[in-house]
Amino acid sequence: MVRYAAVPNNPSKCAKSRGSFLRVSFKNTRETAQAINRMKLSRAIAYLENVKGHREAVPMRRYAGSTGRCAQEGLEGGMEVANGVLGIGGRHWRDSEFLNFTKPIFLDRMGIEFGCIRALNMLTVIYVGKQFGVSRARWPEKSAEFLLGLLRNAEANADTKGLDSSSLVISHIQVNQAPKQRRRTYRAHGRINPYMSNPCHIEVIVSEADEAVAKAPENKVVKLNARQRGRLLAEQRRIAA
Repeated sequence: MVRYAAVPNNPSKCAKSRGSFLRVSFKNTRETAQAINRMKLSRAIAYLENVKGHREAVPMRRYAGSTGRCAQEGLEGGMEVANGVLGIGGRHWRDSEFLNFTKPIFLDRMGIEFGCIRALNMLTVIYVGKQFGVSRARWPEKSAEFLLGLLRNAEANADTKGLDSSSLVISHIQVNQAPKQRRRTYRAHGRINPYMSNPCHIEVIVSEADEAVAKAPENKVVKLNARQRGRLLAEQRRIAA
């Protein structure tokens, strides 16, 4: 039996999935997995599909060496506001059009009044926002593809157990390094350099979200010391007078 790193509190309400020795970048997969951790399963699948289509980016936090800055999240937010505020919903906005939005020639071509300064200000404010609070991000498509396969497998396992797919949450996801695979690349002057690959192991546990239960009102008896009782009686006498 395969051992998982985490033990769920209620095994009957969770489903598992894992892959071993996967030929995909460990670092990129780790960052992608951290981005979807604790997400609802439906949202995580949609997010990874957006990553494959370069509609949403994966924040690079730990393994972010030489990663450039990305304004993907702010750009998407600005597009939504442009479609909503300016009343042109359903239109596809190109990046160049959005970045040049404040230019009069663009507004005239789109049939938008240049006096709509309020909408422009809203677009400017949202453009600088970031979805994950970081400025460095990428689109690791291969990592997203592997994680999508595992999530769909976990969803199928949950359906087999009779769990509610709409309430599933990624309660645990972990990416570990697998043994590195060595190949060769031949250089000039008879040299041979290593040509390594960094595969990984991935494990996922999805579970049904706990229902929020309202806390019962507490009818606690407050005990007062002699000084507090005296102050309370004095306050009551003052109010009665």
